[in-house]
Amino acid sequence: MTAPVIEFRGVALDYPGPPPVTALKPCDLEIRQGEYVTVVGPSGSGKSTFLNLAGLLDLPSRGRYLLDGIDTAELADGARTALRGRRIGFVFQSFHLLPHRSAAENVALAMLYAPAQGHLGAADRRARAEAALAEVGLAHRAGALPSRMSGGERQRVAIARALVNRPSLLLCDEPTGNLDSATAESVLALLETLHAGGLTIVLITHDQQVAARAGRTVLIRDGVLREVAAV
Repeated sequence: MTAPVIEFRGVALDYPGPPPVTALKPCDLEIRQGEYVTVVGPSGSGKSTFLNLAGLLDLPSRGRYLLDGIDTAELADGARTALRGRRIGFVFQSFHLLPHRSAAENVALAMLYAPAQGHLGAADRRARAEAALAEVGLAHRAGALPSRMSGGERQRVAIARALVNRPSLLLCDEPTGNLDSATAESVLALLETLHAGGLTIVLITHDQQVAARAGRTVLIRDGVLREVAAV
């Protein structure tokens, strides 16, 4: 059997005081290849803590986190960074695009942070960036600057950037939070298409309607993570 993409074993995160704060209480969680999972909770519930841990941006204070079967606690900092660049794609609410770089250039920059893509020349990176933009329906906007794009287009560029290294996990942090309802619907439909193609997606949200579209929901409140029973 294939190892889970995400496996938390008693994972917790404490911030030192005074007084000390437990941002995420010890929890177990498995997310398997090809799942679409939403993590839901109000502001301050621990969603960002979960995202930072799952995305290898923070280390647990307690417990073990295995990503694709790899025990991340046993990795040196450089190896952990390389694993993140190779296995995880991030999509954020605020897009985080460089304003003076074209859509294709923004996507291509992601390959500079993935060691497996380090051998690629500029022309190959450009070709792969354009292919990723085509995958999200933006082949015709490869040369456009973010300032000349709609919010929905910018989020699609961000998704293309997250996909270009072919990660095993797509982590999305409130990806529709800055979008109107019609544009949000198109972005969610795109994520569903990517999931149907086999991509593992974890989407952080406070919106119950967004959460309901996933195959599985995990609730986080006051640092406690628990599974939501299927209806």
